[in-house]
Amino acid sequence: MTTAADASMLNPLALFLEADPVVKAIMVGLVVASLWSWAVIIDKAFRFSSLNSQATSFEDAVGSGRSLEEVANQAGPNPAHPLPRMLVVALADWREARTRGPLTENQANLLMSRIDRALDSLIARESQRVENGLGVLSVVATSSPFIGLFGTVWGIMNAFGAIASAGNTNLTTVAPAISEALFATALGLAAAIPAYIAYNKFSIDAGKFTGRLESFADDLQAAVARRLGSGPASPAPQPTREL
Repeated sequence: MTTAADASMLNPLALFLEADPVVKAIMVGLVVASLWSWAVIIDKAFRFSSLNSQATSFEDAVGSGRSLEEVANQAGPNPAHPLPRMLVVALADWREARTRGPLTENQANLLMSRIDRALDSLIARESQRVENGLGVLSVVATSSPFIGLFGTVWGIMNAFGAIASAGNTNLTTVAPAISEALFATALGLAAAIPAYIAYNKFSIDAGKFTGRLESFADDLQAAVARRLGSGPASPAPQPTREL
């Protein structure tokens, strides 16, 4: 038969209210860390879903047979997504170079180098942007178990103190402090496990998205290189794959 004392040991709120001030502070810190990590997890889940969905739509538009200029005009002068922004940047450099007339081989090489640097810079910035917040998940995943363990150790110390004060080892004497200690450990694991799983998943997603940008940049540079080799009187060829 379950007594009121037994029920209180199974009630998280009762465990928190009866805990030592140090253990309470640890519990509050772990709950805050868990909520913070979940906010990052939800934000990243929606962000990656949106980025990949928009990227797929843009790649479909580029591969539909329409000219690159038409796709870039539809995206606007300053698109938010990195893929159309890469296209706009490359075509802007291309148009600026061609307004000066036919390009010599050296000028063509300089143009390709300028486009390459612009695309690499854009990819680096976007890679940092999609990785924002992953540091929070890493910190929560690695530190929460140890913080919870500290609460456990502190709670067990209180249990031994209760034993010494009471002069006996009856379970009812030490059970509350041990329950508080174990609850701190449980909170640490509850904060760490989702953060660890999400950190690994989103790190992989960020790497895949960066690879997607790099692949598009390679195709875009190949398209510009073919345009340079086609001569001013030839029609502008379309790039392969997504382009």
